[in-house]
Amino acid sequence: MRPLVPAGLDELVLLGAHCDDIPIGAGGTVLTLCRATPGLRVRALVLSGAGTPREAEERAALAAFCPGADLEVTVLDMPDGRLPRHWEWAKERLEEFRRTCEPDLVLAGHRADDHQDHRELARLVPTVFRDHLALGYEILKAEPDLVQPPVLWPLEPAVVDEKIRLLHEHYPSQVARSWFDDEAFRGLARIRGVQAGHRYAEGFHPTRLLVGAPA
Repeated sequence: MRPLVPAGLDELVLLGAHCDDIPIGAGGTVLTLCRATPGLRVRALVLSGAGTPREAEERAALAAFCPGADLEVTVLDMPDGRLPRHWEWAKERLEEFRRTCEPDLVLAGHRADDHQDHRELARLVPTVFRDHLALGYEILKAEPDLVQPPVLWPLEPAVVDEKIRLLHEHYPSQVARSWFDDEAFRGLARIRGVQAGHRYAEGFHPTRLLVGAPA
């Protein structure tokens, strides 16, 4: 099966509230896109983790998840779990970031996520990326907040294997968490695959989706 790639994809924007959000939620899709589009311009913004060991984890991880891409990663220093309190700051940082890119696709979290940082960042996306295809990835964690995603992105089995390997390799700070294991990551990908009619898939929620835009 050929990779599913939007026509004319030149620039991809990745948004995360925390280090590891992007690879957990969309790592297979990002790997597929970068492999299918050598030299793809990828711009990533992560709101928290700057100046901590987690920043180093994130930079190494995104480099591995974006092979052959023209990658730039920005990691900021928002306190973890405090985005509602720092809403104006986050909005300004996202607007500054927006002025540096013109993406064909934006991947971020989604608005039904129970984690306040994920949820509020997702709500900011359509206020800044107003005319862009934006899809919200789902982040597996302890909270029972998974919602059936209407968009399913099929993944090759080898891509799922690589995603899981890279998550363990690049995020040693997270491996003690009860949900951070092979069975959990592969299990969710398998469920989404069943729903997509493929072996594996990642699920997304449309945040901004324009259909039939005028010429």
